[in-house]
Amino acid sequence: MKIGFFLIALLFTVLLFSEEGEIISEQLPEIQLDSLTFGTDYTLEIMTWNLQNFPKNENTVLYAAKIINAVNPDVIGFQEIQSDSAFIVLIEKLNEIDPIKKWVGFRANTDSWEMNLAYIYKTGVIENTEIYEIYDSEEDHYAFPRHPLVMEFIYRDTPIMIINNHLKARIGKENEDRRRAACEKLDKFIVENFHSNNVLIIGDLNDLLIDPDEENVYLNFLKNPENYRFADYSIAADSTADWSYPYWKYRGHLDHIIISNELFDEFENINSDVKTIVIDRYMQGGSESRYQYITDHRPVAVKLSFNR
Repeated sequence: MKIGFFLIALLFTVLLFSEEGEIISEQLPEIQLDSLTFGTDYTLEIMTWNLQNFPKNENTVLYAAKIINAVNPDVIGFQEIQSDSAFIVLIEKLNEIDPIKKWVGFRANTDSWEMNLAYIYKTGVIENTEIYEIYDSEEDHYAFPRHPLVMEFIYRDTPIMIINNHLKARIGKENEDRRRAACEKLDKFIVENFHSNNVLIIGDLNDLLIDPDEENVYLNFLKNPENYRFADYSIAADSTADWSYPYWKYRGHLDHIIISNELFDEFENINSDVKTIVIDRYMQGGSESRYQYITDHRPVAVKLSFNR
């Protein structure tokens, strides 16, 4: 038995070291980064991405930086940014890859489980930013276990506001009621504060758009088409589409982008689009590799053309 164990250990050592005595690094799955391109220089791209306990792997930061650079959005709203230091390194990596884009970011620090919301954005495109939390009182915890993170900014002389969210997870009536309460509060906040502004609600909203009315937590938005539209509804309604959460137990499109009516015309422009960024389709090892090295969620991005 001892001899067998020694031989296994010897074989392991041979596999780890080259003839020159240097350690052989792990062979990481490659990604066809060119296939992920979405952003352009003449449109505004906003992306939502749950980065699951970021960073979940020692290689997550570099993978995320390369993917973001390839997709080329202008603003990203993140969920589950656990490590502040890793978030800083992510921004540094992005600026190393392409210094021209000049990324900066902001991470909240109020979640008791450290699953904080965050933004990164290009300073060469996005101007006059203001970032703050809303519904941050103790009584708001029922609807918002993570405080919504608002970002106001100017894009080409146009004021825009994003509300980044990570709503209550899991199935069950109580959790659905909490998500429903959150949607009602978000609508109230917009009506009272930004009723005539360009608004996007983004994030891991943790529920399906296609549920029947009695179960649907988004009815206050869906039944108000004059004021709100789910930019990603066509994805959510198609069972053959690329949903943002592809795993069998909770498989569905859970990450959404809602736009206010002030952005309807921009979204209907020919150069506008919405898309799930299917990293695993272009990554060696597919979903298993993405899950192991990066996150369980696929990002969702919207492209808005302001050319009249």
